Amino acid sequence: MKNNTRFFLQKRLHLRLIFGIMIGRKKKDEKRMKKEKIYRVFSHLPDLATERLTLRKMIVADASDMYEYASRPDVTKYLTWNPHPDRDFTREYLEYLGNRYSAGMFYDWAVVYEPDCKMIGTCGFTAFHCANDCAEVGYVLNPEYWGKGIAVEALEKVIEFGFENLGLNRIEAKFMEGNDSSRRVMEKVGMTFEGIQREAMLIKGSYANVGVCAILASEWRTKKGRK
Repeated sequence: MKNNTRFFLQKRLHLRLIFGIMIGRKKKDEKRMKKEKIYRVFSHLPDLATERLTLRKMIVADASDMYEYASRPDVTKYLTWNPHPDRDFTREYLEYLGNRYSAGMFYDWAVVYEPDCKMIGTCGFTAFHCANDCAEVGYVLNPEYWGKGIAVEALEKVIEFGFENLGLNRIEAKFMEGNDSSRRVMEKVGMTFEGIQREAMLIKGSYANVGVCAILASEWRTKKGRK
């Protein structure tokens, strides 16, 4: 009787181990497939269009337009990077991004304001957390075009792409404490402010408090009147 019981317990433990391994492999396979989809999509970055904007891949010819805003301290005040020192730096950066696009490892669009036929900023994804169907978005805009609803228009299109084309469940955005205008953009697209993470990032030599806003796929569908 004892031998039968021991055999039964050992067999049950063995089955649990096998089941656990199978579940772990399934999750790894699902995560790998999601990553492969992201690489596939962004290695052939699709153009996106709104009423006033075209979102497309950044190109070297954007160097002058990008340098116009990326060289300004008021633009980078609440960003993780410093102003571009000269146009050559901007051009080299865009050349580098060309390789990142080809590898499917860069997820940002150039924002082109069609009435002026001008590249005025960027908007896109900064990170993907495939295991949780979650992503982070970010944006930057030429100050000459602030206050026109352009950041909201671009961000709404990127969020739509994330939910509709990438199957994400959650999209979040972060801002440095004090950057109230960026928080307003996030809230205008339907994101919910979730709080401040204290000294969450080391930025330019100082620890910064970082605010987080997010929107769920279910909230976005409700906002758009979709099921």
